[in-house]
Parts: sequence; structure tokens; C-alpha cells
Amino acid sequence: MHTVAGMFKRILTLGTGVVLGVVLSTTAVRFGAGWSWLPNRDLNRSSGYVKKVMQLVNENYVDEKSSTYDQLARSAMHGMVESLDPHSEFLEAKDNRDFEEDLSGEFGGIGVQVETRNGRAVVIAPIEGTPGARAGIQRGDVIASIDGKSVENSPTMDRVVDELRGRPKTQVAVGIYRPSTQKHLDLTITREIIRIDSVREVQLLEDGIGYVQLTEFSEHTGEQFGKALERLLKDGATSLIIDLRNNPGGLLDAAVEVAEPFFKKNELIVYTQGRKPADREDLRAETDGEPLRMPIAVLINSGSASAAEVVTGALKDTGRAVIVGERSFGKGSVQSVFTLENGEGMRLTTARYYTPGGVSIHEKGIEPQVEVVMTPDEDDKLSRQHARPDITDPKEFKERFGFEPIEDRQLQAALDVLKGVQLLDERAGATGSR
Repeated sequence: MHTVAGMFKRILTLGTGVVLGVVLSTTAVRFGAGWSWLPNRDLNRSSGYVKKVMQLVNENYVDEKSSTYDQLARSAMHGMVESLDPHSEFLEAKDNRDFEEDLSGEFGGIGVQVETRNGRAVVIAPIEGTPGARAGIQRGDVIASIDGKSVENSPTMDRVVDELRGRPKTQVAVGIYRPSTQKHLDLTITREIIRIDSVREVQLLEDGIGYVQLTEFSEHTGEQFGKALERLLKDGATSLIIDLRNNPGGLLDAAVEVAEPFFKKNELIVYTQGRKPADREDLRAETDGEPLRMPIAVLINSGSASAAEVVTGALKDTGRAVIVGERSFGKGSVQSVFTLENGEGMRLTTARYYTPGGVSIHEKGIEPQVEVVMTPDEDDKLSRQHARPDITDPKEFKERFGFEPIEDRQLQAALDVLKGVQLLDERAGATGSR
């Protein structure tokens, strides 16, 4: 009997136009690679029907080159899997390799996050310290051409990403149009290994309130978050703001690792439930010692999804944090990634995840306890501000981005919440000492 041994990766992912944003954990499975030998009459009957249709197409379609059995089989697999829901996908070999690169948090490229907007490839943000940032690429820049080939007419994200990526130390010519100045720039950039830091803007704010921003959840997020906590505690932090706004997801294990410092060993953080009762799996804290006890505020908005919602839901359900901002995205389904033959893979929705209180946020999102709604314009401006914390001079910032820094009303609300908690604690302590 011919079988395929593959990796089975559990994913929580929000589909985005950027390079990153997935969540996974791994376990081994085995499954059949063929159809005809499986002892299932319905499967045999249906696969036989598909086989007949493929044969008819192969033998009669006008373009012989585009109707080979190999091409038809892959088209059938794409349609079969991708018609199920927006998150399931058949991954051909190259797509599977790119997907694995994204999960690792490392790839060869220039270090810019892009999305398609109104038929154009627009830079969301350059990643600090990368060749793209050093070359002067800015948020809002339009990528007009890559290696002399125009990408201005409704480019696909795959095409843009594929052409910007490449082996380290190779060069790529990038044509840029900058709407803010209406200028065209021609840049030649040498690719490097891009390593994504998902933990950013670690700083101590007023009144001993620590602040840490997580942009996604990758293999090293738990470790990075732990170091950020150590640094903030060493600097005297007595309370904490975790900023998960516009965080589209990441590794499920990383989400658990971020929540773990605040939970007792064996305490439930999140659980997943498949189609059968026996499919439930609990993910619990594994760290030894006493959990970190401090007032926490979590910032979320409509761009906070999947793994970001795992952390938010765990801290909210157990009363460990106050949630501030806007309702989260509501991506609560779990995808499993199967490694197939020939380097191919399949991402398939196999379960939903639930917060410790048994709440599914799928298509609902998490509602903040302190709601502060931002306008799209405010969101865009704040994203630029948080992407460039190194520019502290308001005049320089305005010259670079075309607007003066604005107040982060959601962050201010989180600060006010934590200050209120501190004041109550101080009063309770003073009362208890009499």
C-alpha cells in the first residue's frame, strides 16, 4: 500500500496581501496518496467520475498543451480545496516553499511589506534595517517596475513578492513612484536575508507602564517577548500594555508562549475542536514558577486576528487584562498544512479554536471592554508613526510623511486604564496599612 508521510501543521491565519501572517504547530500524520485503493465506495465512485471528466477534457480540449493530465489534476485540486472556504488552499511546490519561508520568518529579499491597492503594488512599510529601508523606500510608495518590467497594471501579489525576493547578494532594480512628491525613483538594491522581528517598540512609558508591540507571531516571538518583559521589569515596569493592533496572526505555539508568563502551569490558554468530540486539544501553560502578576491592557483593532485573538481571548477570559480599542477581526478557524508529494502541500480548515471560557470568536471577533474607535485616516497615520519610532522630531516626521504626528487615542485610553488600576491599588494598600 502506497502512503505518504507528511507534516501536519495546525494554522490560524488571516489572509493578507503582505509577506507574513500565519499561525502553526506541528504533529506527524499519514494519509493515502491515491484514490482507487481506498475502501470507500462513495470516494471510488466520485473519483471515477472525476477521472472520466479529466479524460474527456484531455482528449477533446482545443489546446492540447494546456490540458495535460498533470495540469488538469492540479487545477482540480485547486478547485476542490479552495472552494471550501477562504483559508483552505492547495499549494504547489513553489508556493509551498514560499509558505515555509514565511513561517520561518526568514527569506531573501529587500525587506518591504506590500499590498495591492487600486491596481497598484503599494508599500505598507519598509522593515527597519533592511536593504529596502536603507535605500529610502517609504510607506505609501508605489512599486512601478521590477528589473525593468512594469507592475503597474493590476499586479498580483504573488508576482510582486516573487520578483522582489531572490538569493542573498543578488541585485534587483526597483522603479518607485512616490505620490507624496509625485517623483519617480530608480533604485538598485542588493538582496539580503530578511529576518522579521515581531516584537517591536519595547519601551517604558510614564508611571512605570511598560509598552510592547507585537506585529505578528513567528518562530522567535515567544523568545523575543520574554526578553522584552525582562527588559521592562528591569527598567521598573509595574504594569504592561501589549499592542496587538493590525497583528494578522502567526504561530499558534508563539501565541501560547506569549500568554504563558501570566498563567500558572497547566492552566488552559486555548483549545481547538475539530469535527469529532475526540478532536479537542487543550493548549496549556508549561512554564514553572509563579506567573507574572501585574495590571495589563491589550490593544486590539479590526486588524487583530487569529493568534492575536488567542492571546487577547486568553487574557480577557481569565480576567488578567483589560481589552482596549475596537472589535477584533474574528478569525477563529484552524488550518492544517499537509506536506504532499513532489514538495507540494495543502492547507485545510480542520477545526476552530476557543478561548478558555469556551467562546468561539469566529466571524464575531473579541469585543473590547474599553471601546475607542479610530478613523481609517487615524489608523493609517498611527501605523506610520509606530513603524518609525526612530523619528522623534515632529518637523522631520512631517517632512518625511507629509503630516504631523497625531495622538494615539487608543494608547492613551490604555494608559488611563492602567493609571486607574494603580491608583486603586495604592488606595487599597493605604487602607490596609491602617
